[in-house]
Amino acid sequence: MGHGGGVDSIKARWRKSAHRVRVALRKSAVDYFRGDGSDTLALAGLLLTVPAFTLGTIVLPEWISPAALVLPIVAGALLLRPASLLGLYATCAAGLIVETVALGPYTLGPARVTPGTVLVVAACGFFGLLIAQFRARVGVPWRRGGTMLFDLRERIRVQSALPGLPQGWHHEMALRPAGGQSFSGDFVVAARTNGGRTLEVVLTDVSGKGMDAASRALLLSGAFGGLLGSLPPHGFLPAANGYLLRQDWDEGFATSIHLVLDSGDYELLSAGHLPALQLNAGTGCWEEKSAEGPLLGVYDGAAFDPVKGALRPGDVLMLFTDGLVESPERDLTEGMDRLTGEADRYVPAGFAGAAWHLIEAVAKDVNDDRALLILTRDA
Repeated sequence: MGHGGGVDSIKARWRKSAHRVRVALRKSAVDYFRGDGSDTLALAGLLLTVPAFTLGTIVLPEWISPAALVLPIVAGALLLRPASLLGLYATCAAGLIVETVALGPYTLGPARVTPGTVLVVAACGFFGLLIAQFRARVGVPWRRGGTMLFDLRERIRVQSALPGLPQGWHHEMALRPAGGQSFSGDFVVAARTNGGRTLEVVLTDVSGKGMDAASRALLLSGAFGGLLGSLPPHGFLPAANGYLLRQDWDEGFATSIHLVLDSGDYELLSAGHLPALQLNAGTGCWEEKSAEGPLLGVYDGAAFDPVKGALRPGDVLMLFTDGLVESPERDLTEGMDRLTGEADRYVPAGFAGAAWHLIEAVAKDVNDDRALLILTRDA
């Protein structure tokens, strides 16, 4: 019994040690790809590939070309810091010298180190060093840059999520950036205010499209999210307008529509945005809900006049950006008619999953950011 207990104790210690090693390796890998860890391990691995390629070129010249040394150079440009990269380059240069001595002058035949090979390797090294220095100047390693962009995109997505609605209410929302990119100049911020009784939603369309607009939308979404709920509803757009004016951007205007929904009654405030569309369940007709107000970021002291309405059982309210309904091939009226015509198809069965499909049906190939928010109330 005692001997068996000792064996179990040794196995348990081995398992704990193996677990600690796995955790340490995982942490090192995570730190490295987040840009926080040292590049010593990556440098060591790449340095080992240089003699391997050199030996392969000497032993199997018909399979491994002397130009194969560009592979660790390209990998080093992506993985290493400039100082480490210079050490790798020196090793590759030494590898070329060894290959030249071992294979003989290039005039003796093919599969030798030619001046062209040296130029290719040197050119790859030069451009790799430029890339590494650019990353060092920016301060974001390539392996961290993608993670940072992913984190930013997820933060926008989470911030755009609408809070839970009371029973009998539903919402659908879809954002589609221009050109199939991951970032959009359209964004949504929402909050429950007044003790959770009121739902406030702001849909904003930043001037421009694609990545140019997305960089400004990224900043504005955080600022608007902080303003929403911190001010009375009628104070939000004036504060947002002042914020844009303080940025002093060359192309700094934006349009916004602000929905304040309390039970079934609502107010819409607009800053140069397209009108909302409401389906009246009683008549089956769509009605434009248009509030008055100038663009955000144009001039100080702007006034925003609300329009009031009510969502009764069975009613539907749609908020959207101009990319969904306007394009060079059609005017605004035609686009809105097309949107309501497609939306009518969802009235009998409900609007679950309808937002994305409506964008596909109405403006699938439009090279502009598109956003659509649908609020429905059960009949």
